[in-house]
Amino acid sequence: MTRPIRASETDACPGALRLHAAADGPLARVRLPGGMLTGAQLAELGAIAAEWGDGGLELTSRANVQLRALNGADPAVLAARLFAAGLLPSQTHETVRNIAAPPLADAVIRGLVCALDEALCADPALAALPGRFLFAIGEVPLAADVAALPSAGGFAILFAGHDEGLRAPAGRVVEALLSGAHAFLAERGAAEVAAWRLAEIPDGPRRIAVDVAAALHVPLTAAKPPTTAPSATTAPSATTPPSATTPPAIAPLVGVVEQPDGRVAAGAIVPLGRLTAVQIKVLSDAPRLALTASRGMVIPDLSPEAAGGWVDALAAAGLAVEADSRWSGVTACAGRPGCAKSLADVRGDAIAATRFAEGLPVHWIGCARGCGSPSGAHVRIEATPGGYAVNGKVVDGDLAEIVSAARRP
Repeated sequence: MTRPIRASETDACPGALRLHAAADGPLARVRLPGGMLTGAQLAELGAIAAEWGDGGLELTSRANVQLRALNGADPAVLAARLFAAGLLPSQTHETVRNIAAPPLADAVIRGLVCALDEALCADPALAALPGRFLFAIGEVPLAADVAALPSAGGFAILFAGHDEGLRAPAGRVVEALLSGAHAFLAERGAAEVAAWRLAEIPDGPRRIAVDVAAALHVPLTAAKPPTTAPSATTAPSATTPPSATTPPAIAPLVGVVEQPDGRVAAGAIVPLGRLTAVQIKVLSDAPRLALTASRGMVIPDLSPEAAGGWVDALAAAGLAVEADSRWSGVTACAGRPGCAKSLADVRGDAIAATRFAEGLPVHWIGCARGCGSPSGAHVRIEATPGGYAVNGKVVDGDLAEIVSAARRP
């Protein structure tokens, strides 16, 4: 891929301590490794948003949570409340706790996520990772820098989507992923232009795989597809190297969803990724929640009877629980008035123009930066000075029909 030209070696990703100065006020991003949190933790985030922010919560494309318009917040008190809720275990590593996992991950993968988070926060050197560097354990629809996918007899360790033949048992997955992060930092330090992602380092996947294999004292074998291979129907991204594994397209988890262990979950799409105060209150009774990369959420480990009750409650709160909801596959950036760079109120326009359509996901953005865009193939609706552009072409006419047509296979 083409290496970006940047004015700074340090990315500006917001965190819970490093607030972003958005147009509507300070913005905090709270990392949730694996997208996991409890209903009580969500309730505390909602209470903070109601007291100091705009009253709602935003879900991000990495299954994290953002609080907007924190104009009345004391940063020290905010940090203390997040720490007390178990949402800020490290002040030095809070922006690098970027760990993705499937929302219905089994106990093994959930345990590995927690172990990786703990080990990451305990490693002083890894506080230097860019805020965009992403770990993944299990199959996720995101372009991870280092990932562990279940494979025969253990896990395949992938580097920027490339399978270089490195395999590790479950007991060494955390070691392998952290070794990959250390190797990335070493290569980044030697590069002329500091990289934020592993794919930006020339021949980075192979070089870092060799370094990790040496650190683990294991050979690189002939690469074989992991057991949980991405869907063959996933279209390649224009920025994905041809030899890399493309992040899989995963259907939204809505309604009553079967889990691999025989239990069920209740799932819903959060319209445009924004939880309201009413929805937060309903979800606060959940013992465990998992957010999804498609800006949805699931309540896992339920009986069928409990799941049915939850689905009814989620629908009554305004969350989408049907696969044919008009919000299926639709996401958007913040847009106006929250973002000063946005050229339009993309959320308002998306609400007006969105109808159900089968096919590609669609992402609405207020400028060319494309914040929150999906990793895989999707329809890009971009606000420009001349109006909305659909996949790069400014359009004129019924925007709802044009967008629906662009999504169809």
